[in-house]
Amino acid sequence: MNENIKKDTKQINTILFDFDGTVMNTNDLILGSWQHTFKAITGQEADPQVIHRTFGETLAKSMVDFFPDFPLEDAIDIYRNYQTGRFADAISPFPGMLELIKDLHQKGYKTAVVTSRLKPTTMEGLQKYGLDQILDAIVTVEDCTRHKPDPEPAQIALKKLSAKPEEALMVGDSKFDIGCANNAGVTSVLVDWAVAIYDKEQEGIFKPDYVIQKAEDVLEILGC
Repeated sequence: MNENIKKDTKQINTILFDFDGTVMNTNDLILGSWQHTFKAITGQEADPQVIHRTFGETLAKSMVDFFPDFPLEDAIDIYRNYQTGRFADAISPFPGMLELIKDLHQKGYKTAVVTSRLKPTTMEGLQKYGLDQILDAIVTVEDCTRHKPDPEPAQIALKKLSAKPEEALMVGDSKFDIGCANNAGVTSVLVDWAVAIYDKEQEGIFKPDYVIQKAEDVLEILGC
């Protein structure tokens, strides 16, 4: 575990998690969905690194950036239709994440998922592994008018959990997650298995307080 800033974590009682790329490994499914969309619209696939850099951003924002002259709703339909019937079978939790969330719950910490994904597939993934019965709050893209790295998604979760920013820690895999946490005044934690953020981007508002190598490092940060 790497510490960029030494912080007092004794008062933390609330842990927020991103969904895609943090709790659940959806990377291959998302990449496949994008490549399918690129081929349908442009006739060829895109550089995977270009796609990875959008992970954590809202789908609509990325679609407009990639295909400014193509009808947005049609592009989104192409992407989502690819995932239909594939989603539940194509995702799996990252090592130790299920155990971490269950352990935090048993220790009395409040937990939530804060994601830019739509609620139906978020719930499908959580229900597959029983996390919907453990998490204290779930914030999806429909709940927000502004999105990561804006602080609003984290702030909505904090309000649902009656928690203050200084009492919370947020774990994510993208600069959008880290920016959201930092903008909200929440301790920020980046997972080192992230494919959506490069070292040179980890500066300013996108610089995490901690970088973890494995899920249980969160317990070390909390001192438990």
